Amino acid sequence: MKKILAAISILIVLSSCASPSSLVKKVTTKEVERNVLTNLPGVNGPVLAVKIDDTTPAHPQVGLDSADVVYIEQVEGGLTRLAAIFTNKVPALIGPVRSARISDLEILAQYGRVGFAYSGAQSKMRPVIEAANLENISAERNPPSIYQTDTNRFAPTNMMLDANSLLKKTIDVEGKKIDIVKSIGWQFGKSSALAKKITSASIKWPAVKYSVTWSPSEKRWLLTFNDKPNLDSNGRQLGPKNFVIQKVAITNSIYRDKVGGVTPLSNTVGSGTGYLLRDGKVVAINWQRPSAEVGTIWTLSDGTVANFADGQVWIALTDGEPDFTYPAPSPSASPKKSK
Repeated sequence: MKKILAAISILIVLSSCASPSSLVKKVTTKEVERNVLTNLPGVNGPVLAVKIDDTTPAHPQVGLDSADVVYIEQVEGGLTRLAAIFTNKVPALIGPVRSARISDLEILAQYGRVGFAYSGAQSKMRPVIEAANLENISAERNPPSIYQTDTNRFAPTNMMLDANSLLKKTIDVEGKKIDIVKSIGWQFGKSSALAKKITSASIKWPAVKYSVTWSPSEKRWLLTFNDKPNLDSNGRQLGPKNFVIQKVAITNSIYRDKVGGVTPLSNTVGSGTGYLLRDGKVVAINWQRPSAEVGTIWTLSDGTVANFADGQVWIALTDGEPDFTYPAPSPSASPKKSK
């Protein structure tokens, strides 16, 4: 009887100091940080924008595979240049770095105060850059140890940027302010039921042609530049999850290049139409940006949000209509021969 009473007493003590739930080890899961521009796991760091040459001698370009967003802009002579945005992974080198254009200032304004890396700018445009809400971290203000010369390339497509050293010098040493990345308008989610399946698309500027082809195995759009695979310097073909064709008005600006060519301005403030390519499909979209300081809102024809896929975003700024290649229809079954 004494043993039974002792056992009951032990049970009472245990029940008073611990419950079954408290004896089970609690497992907590840490929420994974996601980059606001790609919705991929990663950090949301300071915004670094780099102006990159896009002529044939500039290929293969360096570091674009790590960019979060890449803009294709028309410049003098119907050629294109790129404005690449890095906020998560900053590669060892980026380039070839080229000079700034007026379209860059309007594009970058929606990101807040960015660090803008470029090779130089014409004298007439320098006061405009100084007045803009950006940190001028160009080659005009930094040494050759940061803006390096690639001896395997020829000028003017041989300037490479040591981006990590530049950011460290700018933020840690000089204490200059570059904003942490924020959402600039697009959202992520399921593809629209309005989207139609395509195999490829092509976009033309007066002197450049870009094409994208959907890769079912890699689940991304593989890029070609003037009908050749568009490779990064690591040998990987460039290809984003999202390829946006943003139709804009391209007008003449007051600026000219050193040989007198008129610098075009891609007008990204206002509203317009375009196309969102994702998941091997295309859907017509509308864009709206009331002022340079706010992000761009992307909607479908019915007014609902045009969801982007998780991953890198390329935005082609063009005033032309793209060409789409739709998959060939499946052949109908052959009629059975009557006996």
